[in-house]
Order: sequence, then C-alpha cells, then structure tokens
Amino acid sequence: MSGKAHRIDSGGRIDRERPLRFTFDGRKYTAYEGDTLASALLANDCLLLARSFKYHRPRGVFSAGSEEPSALVTVGRGNRSEPNTRATTVELHDGLVARSQNAWPSLRFDIGAINNLFGRFFSAGFYYKTFMWPGAKGWQFYERFIRRTAGMGVAPPSADPDRYERIEAFCDVLVVGTGPAGLAAAATAARSGARVIIADENAVPGGAIRSGIAAGDELRDWAAHIVAELESLDNVTLLQRCTAFGYYDSNVLGLVERLNEHVAEIPAGQARQRHWVVRAREVILATGAIERPMLLADNDLPGVMLASAAQGFLNEFAVCPGENILIYTNNDSAYMTALALAPHARVTVVDTRSECSQALLDACHGANVITFFGNQVQRALGRQRVSAAALNDGQKVACDALLLSGGWTPTIALHSQAGGKPRFDDRLQTFLPGEPREPWLSAGACNGEMATAACLQQGLAAAEAALDRLGLTAARLELPSVAALEASAIPGPMPEPDGKCFVDLQNDVTLDDVRQGVSEGYASAELLKRYTALGMGTDQGKTANLNGLAAMAALRGEAIPAVGITTFRPPAAPVTMGAIAGRKHGEHISPVRHSPLHAWHQRHGALLSDAGLWKRPLGYPRDGEDRRAAALREAAHVRNAVGCCDVSTLGKIDIQGPDTRELLERLYVNRFANLAPGKARYGVMLQDDGFVYDDGTTACLGEQHFFMTTTTDHAALVLRNMEFALQVTWPTLRAHACDVTEQWAAIAVAGPRSRDLLRAMLGDAVSAERLPFMGIANIPWKGHSLRVLRISFSGELGYELYVPADCGELLADELVRAGEAFDLMPYGLDAMDILRIEKGHLTGADIDGNRTLDDLGLAAMARKDDRFIGAALRQRPGLNDVQRNKLVGLQPVDPQQPIVAGAHIVAEKEPREPSVSLGHVSSACYSPTLKREIGLAFVRGGEVLHGHTVHVTNPLAGTHVAVKVVPAHFFDSKGERLRG
Repeated sequence: MSGKAHRIDSGGRIDRERPLRFTFDGRKYTAYEGDTLASALLANDCLLLARSFKYHRPRGVFSAGSEEPSALVTVGRGNRSEPNTRATTVELHDGLVARSQNAWPSLRFDIGAINNLFGRFFSAGFYYKTFMWPGAKGWQFYERFIRRTAGMGVAPPSADPDRYERIEAFCDVLVVGTGPAGLAAAATAARSGARVIIADENAVPGGAIRSGIAAGDELRDWAAHIVAELESLDNVTLLQRCTAFGYYDSNVLGLVERLNEHVAEIPAGQARQRHWVVRAREVILATGAIERPMLLADNDLPGVMLASAAQGFLNEFAVCPGENILIYTNNDSAYMTALALAPHARVTVVDTRSECSQALLDACHGANVITFFGNQVQRALGRQRVSAAALNDGQKVACDALLLSGGWTPTIALHSQAGGKPRFDDRLQTFLPGEPREPWLSAGACNGEMATAACLQQGLAAAEAALDRLGLTAARLELPSVAALEASAIPGPMPEPDGKCFVDLQNDVTLDDVRQGVSEGYASAELLKRYTALGMGTDQGKTANLNGLAAMAALRGEAIPAVGITTFRPPAAPVTMGAIAGRKHGEHISPVRHSPLHAWHQRHGALLSDAGLWKRPLGYPRDGEDRRAAALREAAHVRNAVGCCDVSTLGKIDIQGPDTRELLERLYVNRFANLAPGKARYGVMLQDDGFVYDDGTTACLGEQHFFMTTTTDHAALVLRNMEFALQVTWPTLRAHACDVTEQWAAIAVAGPRSRDLLRAMLGDAVSAERLPFMGIANIPWKGHSLRVLRISFSGELGYELYVPADCGELLADELVRAGEAFDLMPYGLDAMDILRIEKGHLTGADIDGNRTLDDLGLAAMARKDDRFIGAALRQRPGLNDVQRNKLVGLQPVDPQQPIVAGAHIVAEKEPREPSVSLGHVSSACYSPTLKREIGLAFVRGGEVLHGHTVHVTNPLAGTHVAVKVVPAHFFDSKGERLRG
C-alpha cells in the first residue's frame, strides 16, 4: 500500500484480472470484480459518502454489512434508481452509477450543514414543540417546508421496470447464516438426509470465516469443502445473497434473494429479486453478532468505523482503512483486528481496561502494535475526515482511521419475531435469544458464543437436536481445529464522553437527546424510541440500540433489563416493495376470475369491468351509447319484456349430511328445518357480534342435501365461517360443505315474458303450477340436468338457470335463439343495480358489516330462539337504539336532480359546515321505470322520517339536494309481479 491508495497488493477475494469502472457523484473510479461499492470507494481514498439526516454532517463507511447506518447512497439511473441503499451491500459491476443524497449543491459543500450550527435547537422532539407556534394551526404554515427537507433520498420518477418473483418452499430444516455455526448445522442436517434450505445475505458464504474474524487455514479449507459439498447435494438449496427478513407464525419465514442486482444488465426474462416464503419443520438461526461501537464525541466523522468492519475490508477486499490506525476498545476482540492490520499500517490500541490477556499483549508487542491501557478516547478530530483522536489525559494521537470495538450485540431480531423474549446476559452486557415459542434453535455468536470452536460445536448440537425432533439420525461431522490465539468478547467499561456523541448515526440521535428524553419522562425503551427516533432507520438501530438502552439505564440508575428492549418487527433488513409484491402488480395485483360465459360476453360486445376478483359485464352498449344509456335501456327492457344476465359469480356451496338442517338453523336467522325438498328460501346470516354479513338463497335438493347461494363479494367469507363452524364451533355436526362456485354456470332470466320464453324452451316444467315462486326443478336438457330456481333479484318474474360450467355458453346461445320470439336482451351489472334499487333489494353497499336486522328492516325474519350465530349479541341495547340509522328510500324533490352514493344527509336547508349528519346515501340511480332519481340510504330514526324532507349534501361536488324520505321499496312493493 502506498500514498493514499488503500488497496494492498495481495489477498482478498477480489479478481485483480477483472477491473471494473464505476462512477460516484459523477467522478470515475476503478475497482475489481468482487468489490462492494464501499470497499471500492475506500480503496480509492473516498471516505466522504453521505450527509446525515438531520444535521447534514459528513458521513462515511461505518460498518461492512447490512447494519450500515451512515453510507446510504442512491444506486442506478432513472426508474431503476434505488435510494437509501447501503454502500456496504452494493456489489460492484462494470458501469455502476451511484450518487450521494441529502446534500445540496454538492456533497463536499452542503448548504444543509448550517443545521449543525443550530443543533441545540433541533434536539429530541423539537418538531413537537417548535411547529405549533404561533397557534394551534401553526404546523400548516411549516408543513410545506418540512416536506421539502424530509426523507433521505429521491424516489424513482416512474414505475419499476424489473420483474420480481415469489416462491413457496418447504423443508425439514432451514438454516439462516453460513458462519461456523451455520455451516456445521447445515452440513450435519444435509448429510442426514433432511431437506435443507440455507440462507445467507452475503454473496459468498463463510460469515466470520470469510471476514477473518474466525481465523485459521484449516478452518478456511474446511469451510470451502463444506460449501462445495452442500452445493452438490440434491436435498440442499443454498441461497446466497438471500436475506431472512421475517419470522412468522407456524415456522414461516420470509426471505428475499437478490438474483440479479450484482450484474450490469438483468438478462431478458429474468427477475431482479425473488421473495421466498419458507415453511420449515425446524429452523436453526446462526445469524451472528454485530460489533458494538465505543462512544466518543464527533464519532460520526468519515474514517471512524467498527474494528470488525476494517478487518472484513482487509480480508475480503484487500483494503486497509488507513496508514495510521487507532483502535478504541474495551474488550479483547479488537486486538485480533490490530494484529490483522499491523503488517499494513501503524496500529495503536487505546483500551479502557487496565489490561488484556498476556497472550494478546505478547502478540501485539511482536507486531509493533502500541497499546494504551486505562485510557479513553474523548473525541475524534478532523473536518470532513478523521485526522486525530483526543484522549482524556490531554494527548492527541494522529490517525487517519479510528476503529471502535465495544463488545458484541447478537443479531436476535428473527428470534424475537418468532416470539422468543430476549434475556439479558450480565457477563456479555447484551441481550440473548429467549425461550423459543416456535421450533427453532440458536447457535453461534447470535447465541452469545464468540469462540470459534464453541460456535462449531453449537451448530453441530443444534442440528442434532433438530434432527432428533424430526426422527432422523444425525450423520457424523468432523470439525476442524481453530487458531490457537482467540480473544474473549467480554466487554469492560464504556465511559460516556463529553461533547456531541451520536448513539444512532442514521437518525442523528445523540447522548444529549437520550438524556433529554429521560428527563422529560420518556423513560421506557419504546417511548424513547418514538420520541428521539432511536433505532427507527433502515438499519433498525443495529449498531445503536444497545448503547442507547445502556445510556438510559445509567440515567435512571437501573440495570439495562429494567428499561427493556424495543420490539423487533419484520422486516429485519430493508426489503424492496417489488419483492413483496412479486408479480402481483398492474392487472396481476390480484387473481382474475372469468365467468364460464366470459368469451360469450366478449362476442356480444360487453363492457367488462372488475367486480371483486371477477370480470363481469357492466352492460352491452350499442352504437353511440355510453355506459349510462346502455344501463337505462337494459333495465327498462327487463321491466317491459325479458332479459338475461350472467350470475355465475354468485357463491355456490353444496351442503350434505344428516345434520345439514341443524347447521342451516344455526347459520341463518330464519327457519330452515322445515324447508321441503324442491323449495328454496331466502336467508340472512349474522356475525358473532350480531351484525348482518350476508344474505342469499338456499334450496333443498333432498332431505340431507342443500344448495346455498351467496353474494359474490362474500362468497369466500361465508364458506370460511361455515368451515370454522363445522371444524371448531360444532365439530360434532355431521355435515360437509363444498365450494362448487366454479362447477356451475348460472343465468338469470327476468321480466314479464320470462315464463313464456322458458316454456317455449323447456316445456310445462316451468309452468306456474309446476314451478311456483321459490320452487326448484331439475329438468333434462341436452343430455344434462338443468337446475331451475324460480327466484328474482330484479323484482320481476324471474328464474335462475344452473348448468355445468362447460355448458354455460351452450345455454346462453340456446336462450338467445329461443328468445328471438320474445325480444330477449342481455343486461349487465349496471342495469341489475338499477332494478334492485327500484325494488329495494340489498347488496354489499348496504350490508357493510355495520348493519343489524333492524337497520335493514329484516327483524321480523329472526326466530325467537337463540340458537343461531349472533342471536345473543344482536340484543345489545346499542344495536336496538331507535335512533340507529335505518334503511329508507330517497326521492329528490326535483325528480331529475341526481344524488350520489356516499353523500351525507343533513337537516339544514342550506349547506353549512360543520353539519350534523343524519345518515348517508348507500346507493342511488336514475329509474327509467319511475322516470326519476331515487336512492337507498341509512337515516337516523328510519321510517319515523317517512314523508319528511331532508337534504343530501356533497361538499366535494358543491351540491345540496332536497329529498323526501320514503319506504325503501319503490317498485311493486307488494311483490305481485315476481310472484305472478
């Protein structure tokens, strides 16, 4: 190493035969295949990479992995740019473009750095106190300025063009981490025949072996052999560049694999990332530990970093962080870093303890490492990079790299997400995994064991325990010997310095902020986090939280466990939105379901739209018609002649068994025990809390055989609740329910001429005598059984025809041919909506989960017993208040003045804000039958207001319409047409 070039001449896993070119802030640099952006910039003596969030202070590389709090950059161009990317995890490729963020006009000269001069005004909670002045609405003035300065990067200008995938996977053993413990566990499980998935967030396996923290030639050779073996086994899936970000119930883990982020151009047809949802019988967590920084003033200067990071940069990328290095520590592990760096730089160690082990001291003397015991680094000195360190005895030690080592913090986020409450270890002064509530085992550094030999043994033991629970015999695994010289990780004292000392580098949280938070009463870990933002960044406080907790505990005069620890929640590391969404975007954001008549609708010019998960026809516009005109024409035609409508999307459930009638009695509020074969009945279901959640028709096909239809929107909910009732609530009931929605095509035929049409097509089987209202018949038709229900949703004489799904188009074509003589016309959802509003029938707009039977005018349906779901809680006083909003009809005083669904109903004749809402409009339309606007609404007091005039107000549209409250049935209120 010479001059300011920090690359040493040999070593590392970089390929010196493959140079790469990249740019940072428009300046061109050269590095090698295998570098990260952070290692490449350090090798080129570029230490200033970013500006801090609040104070815009100079920041550089602090760590070497996903825990990086400071070196956040934007990578890529245009819609492929990704802000807040950790430079330490960005794998370099030729042509990579990166830029700094949170700085203007440039990184070196940032106007925002003026905030640092006024830092005392920006202490914890300053925004709560400052931006209320001069009155309660002062924040409205400040808001636009705050929004301009908020955030740390700029989002891409347009949609992400890359592909993402999602995969469901199953395994016997999932191993997270490929350090010594992880490799030992994975190899043992794999050799025993278990299905094994191994996930590691780094590009190259090995963990502490790779970075040199776990040293020794035999150990490295053993690790290489194990990795090669794992890659060759059919029962093993080894996932590199794969982060385990979430641990969920039932041993389900979320992983994100970065498939093509390390290449210059993603190959055509390949995904950028893959989201794995892994269901594992056993999980072994070998997630390692993160070095804890020592505290000193101005500890955020570029050139200040973790000692383990410097050791990793040296061993992996052949980058030495400086020529004159000072290490500040309180534990033995920093001496291993000093010995690794000593051949390439002048190294000084400042130790807060009075001594270290004699073996380490002898090794340091042999390597010319200078040691200061019982001393303290008070402050880092320098402007845009560290140049010296001030000790508490007044000495100034020149250095161009200041490395910190304050002990180790086990990475226990996944353990805690799985329900294991952390336990505090006084010896290591850190939190360790608690008792598991899922089938997982912990091994290695994340379990508090820093000695390499012990990590290997713990990995082996964890695999043996997991295999034993799986009923498998553990295979033999020979472990390697490790280097004789190893360091203890037990930390000594960590003095708190004077001056501006940052606990959380990413969020600019200082020790003074912690002190202020405690003094103002925010004396628990969760409250302090929210008041100061400690641990809230993309790094989730991985290098900050423990020091913050220790400072708070010291201020309160308590032990660290007494102040608690913040909750670990997924994601444990940042995850792109694309990886979560996978292919579910655009038209693929949810499954698309097609009716068996989908192609038929397309051939007949239907205007298709989404209705839940289904593609359904809104109408069939003719030349020159818009959507509204088509709907009015179709609705009027059904009232005067006959129309047909695809209702295949109704939920359809086949229920059979000796106790089916009893099941229906408990599901529905009305009587079903006496329903005779060949008859159907309308029914309503309640939730446990007494609110209505669905209505529909159930037909009796035989003494123990029923056919239930549900609303399209609630089909899955009804089936789920039915299955829950059969499996959990009443498991002794002898009944079985099967979803047959996809097995049937269904067409509704409605209108005054509907019976004539069906008699011409099916004969006397559909006559009024043989098929009365609410009757059901199975009629032979073209080699199939055609199920006919005489029911109506339109208020007209109507029928529903059911045939096997593959006969749906055949039935539709036959109806059209037979219907030519009767002027048959297809109609869509818009016309159906008009017809049902005219009749006062209900849909999901009215049954929204907040309505009772009384609200809907259906209370008379309910049986007097309490055997049905929701019977008890529907009697609550609040649900029987006479002032509840109840279903009514609305007629504008001006018949042609429209009202809109969602608008509020008020008493005032003139618009006024605020007004007291009497209710709201649930649905509205123009009725071609009544030649006027109408609507359904829920109004306080309900029928008490019949005949009164109220007003529908819509401030967004600027309308205030006088309406008369009337009964909800506008058309054929006695039901003479549908029963005729």
